[in-house]
Amino acid sequence: MRWGTYFAVCAAVISIGLALGVTMPLVSLRLESWGYDAFSIGVMAATPAVGVLLGASLAGRLAARLGTTLLMQLCLLLGALSVAGLALLQNYAVWLALRLFIGVALTVVFILGESWINQLVVEKWRGRLVALYGSGYALSQLCGPLLLTALGTDTDSGFWTGVGLLIGGSLVLLGRTGAPTVDAHSGSGRGLLQFCRRLPAIAWAVMLFAAFEAMMLTLLPIYGLRQGFTQEVALFMVSVVVVGDAVLQLPIGWLADRMSRQRLFLCCGLVLLLSSLSIPVLLHTPLIWPLLVAFGATAGGLFTLSLIMIGERYRDDELVRANAHVAQLWGLGCLVGPLLTGAVSQWLSGHALPMMMAFGALVFVWLAWRGNGLMPLAEQSR
Repeated sequence: MRWGTYFAVCAAVISIGLALGVTMPLVSLRLESWGYDAFSIGVMAATPAVGVLLGASLAGRLAARLGTTLLMQLCLLLGALSVAGLALLQNYAVWLALRLFIGVALTVVFILGESWINQLVVEKWRGRLVALYGSGYALSQLCGPLLLTALGTDTDSGFWTGVGLLIGGSLVLLGRTGAPTVDAHSGSGRGLLQFCRRLPAIAWAVMLFAAFEAMMLTLLPIYGLRQGFTQEVALFMVSVVVVGDAVLQLPIGWLADRMSRQRLFLCCGLVLLLSSLSIPVLLHTPLIWPLLVAFGATAGGLFTLSLIMIGERYRDDELVRANAHVAQLWGLGCLVGPLLTGAVSQWLSGHALPMMMAFGALVFVWLAWRGNGLMPLAEQSR
């Protein structure tokens, strides 16, 4: 196994998490200070999802033409240029366009990077090594809001920090080889409905975690503010959720190498359902902090386990194609989650965020409980 390449690719993708962790809450808080309502902020949060859908259709064709490593580097640099635009051109309509472009560029990196990681790891360590990547990505998002708190939200330092991180992510890929073989069809995203029919629980888990991640970085700070917390506490709530996501992914990956992954998948969904329902009840009590840890851990566990189970099923072209479908589902989750939650929050309930997550978790539990949501791979003996 090429350990140097594994850690380099992980670092490149993780640089995106840290950059987004700094810039996404800053965008929402800046819009809040400008007087925009919850739905307008939700629209801004959902805009990169459209770019995700576009990026998923372009990744294979561009990688076949330019090569995986070069394309990932170029997309990271284009993402850095777009984030710089957020600092230089502070206008709602311009920001919508820039965030759309960020979605396109960084989605290509995710598709190719996660395919590369899953191809590199050996089967007996798949759960732990994919979870290590997931933990690193979650920790980067944890550090993002904390770094933003240190930098302050009154200046554009957060945007410029994001620019530097994305440039650094491009540099660590210099000279790396061994990516999955990609042809023009592999990352085109065709066959999404067939993928969803074959693996409905995995497909829904990806969409649910995408909605979760978009809402945690953009709408959770606003949720906290509107429930009476200070800006510092609201940002800290985001960090606590991501702590749960980051710290507990390695134990989940360890368990995934030692027990039924389908059973573990279902358990994560059940805990996510219960924790989502409990947030409004325990929001103003000390119990909210361990609850937010469990909330983040189980949501992250759904995505980590999805990647593990995709990696054990597919290789090379099929693996890249499967990750293109993951990106499409991610884009749909990022698009629908913030838009729907922003609308429900404004017009129906101030607790829309945890209630929408509870509904999504309930659908997942139903799919996983049916027992065919993870086909076609038979349960492996361990």
